[in-house]
Amino acid sequence: MTIAALILAAGRGARAGPGAAKQWRVVAGRRVIDWTLSRFRACPRIDRIALVLPAEAGEAWDAFDGADLILARGGTERAESVRSGLAALAGHGVTRVLIHDAARCCVSQRLIGAVIDALDQAEGAAPGLAVTDALWTGADGAVAGSRDRAGLFAAQTPQGFHYDAIVAAHAAHPGGAADDVEVARAAGIRVAIVPGDPDNLKITQASDFDRAARILRGEMEIRLGNGFDVHAFGPGDHVTLCGVSVPHERGLVGHSDADVGMHAVTDAIYGALARGDIGQHFPPSDPQWKGAASAVFLRHAAGLARDMGYRVGNVDCTLICETPKIGPHSEAMRAAMAQVLGVEKDRVSVKATTSERLGFTGRGEGIAALASATLVPA
Repeated sequence: MTIAALILAAGRGARAGPGAAKQWRVVAGRRVIDWTLSRFRACPRIDRIALVLPAEAGEAWDAFDGADLILARGGTERAESVRSGLAALAGHGVTRVLIHDAARCCVSQRLIGAVIDALDQAEGAAPGLAVTDALWTGADGAVAGSRDRAGLFAAQTPQGFHYDAIVAAHAAHPGGAADDVEVARAAGIRVAIVPGDPDNLKITQASDFDRAARILRGEMEIRLGNGFDVHAFGPGDHVTLCGVSVPHERGLVGHSDADVGMHAVTDAIYGALARGDIGQHFPPSDPQWKGAASAVFLRHAAGLARDMGYRVGNVDCTLICETPKIGPHSEAMRAAMAQVLGVEKDRVSVKATTSERLGFTGRGEGIAALASATLVPA
């Protein structure tokens, strides 16, 4: 089973007020579209992401060209944009697709997962919020009547479907549907209702940006990871530790540059993200990583954290060895790793200890490193 997310970002959002379209505006320190993409990138069950952008070429296309996305050109109406995105996913083995409005940047992992789970029992599934307020009709600025709220739901996205079924439904629909659920129901597809989330608002009016910012800033999910690495001494005249070349009568043995400190920090970040370790992202069996600078690995881990909506709060690395002496080089090591991570130096700690001549480090057979990393919402 291959699950894709189809993100619609081709609209102009005129009701959000003057300026750029709402998906390109900044809220809580990031663009709306970046928040939205990070939510689906963070879901390990999502295998592909298609992004529908405005048809005209411009900065939006330049920003995402070459990224890990399948790009499609939007149309003048929502349904046309959906069809374009579905067509872009053809040939990628997609069996289920979640169609989502880019303006819903506060969507939660719980809600994404719930829609995916519901597709095991139905060809379509979508989140809805049961209407709890009294409903009025109005005329000339006054209440003209009321409506029964029983059985009414406010529709949300992502709206999930079996891929082939929703492709066929859109192909057969004459147009003018409010959303993909309406298209699906017109084709006879049963759409299960998944409990919606009040925080999964769609930015529509200018005032919605402030509410979205409060929600996003309030999600202080802090992640903590640790890493441990060991490299043995071998031939050489220096060791590379935390990005700094330190003169020594021996080198460290490894497939890459054997930077034991940077490896431990990299694994700590992967651990915090629950995304495996260096060996999974950069297999030692792959010859392209032979002798590679470990900054490549650390930069990838930091970039993955950003893609998933996090930034590095701090990292702490302890080098365990009898020699060489780390103290004279610790400031340079902190600066080197801070530069790779894209953070201030005071968020990076590098320190050292001996093992009191016990064990392999005490016998001078190699160097070990232990690291911790804290990630906070970006």
